[in-house]
Amino acid sequence: MHLAELNIGRLSAPTDDPRVAEFMEALDLVNGLGKRMPGFVWMMEGSGAPGTGNTENCIGADPQFVANLTVWEDVASLEKFVWDTIHKRFYDRRAEWFEVLGDQHFVMWWVAPGHRPTLDEGLARLDHLRAHGASDHGFGWDWLKQAGLWRDRRCAAG
Repeated sequence: MHLAELNIGRLSAPTDDPRVAEFMEALDLVNGLGKRMPGFVWMMEGSGAPGTGNTENCIGADPQFVANLTVWEDVASLEKFVWDTIHKRFYDRRAEWFEVLGDQHFVMWWVAPGHRPTLDEGLARLDHLRAHGASDHGFGWDWLKQAGLWRDRRCAAG
């Protein structure tokens, strides 16, 4: 099985606002690195326009409420990208560009090789996690016994 992950967030300003410019300008670099990582399988894409990443895949009618959806061969591959690359520097600074969401905003689940999850599928998994807690249907890092980097390298909750 492969590992799917959905991460959602609401930008603190529109994508063309100077307050989120540094984040928007880094999307191509960070996403490009992810796509070249060993173990990367697939990423939900936007139009491909430079500097937009997949922010065009907004949630509902809110263009500031964006999603990132990827598939990885295994936990180690995703962990390596998230916690051991430039991605971590941007993750640590997410409060500069994103509103703090009160709800769980990240979910992972196993998918059969070749399956490309939809945003609606990921949002349903996230809703299930929020309503019922971690299970095989949807989980966070702490559900994965083989995950370890997140324990040492994540930034403080808040």
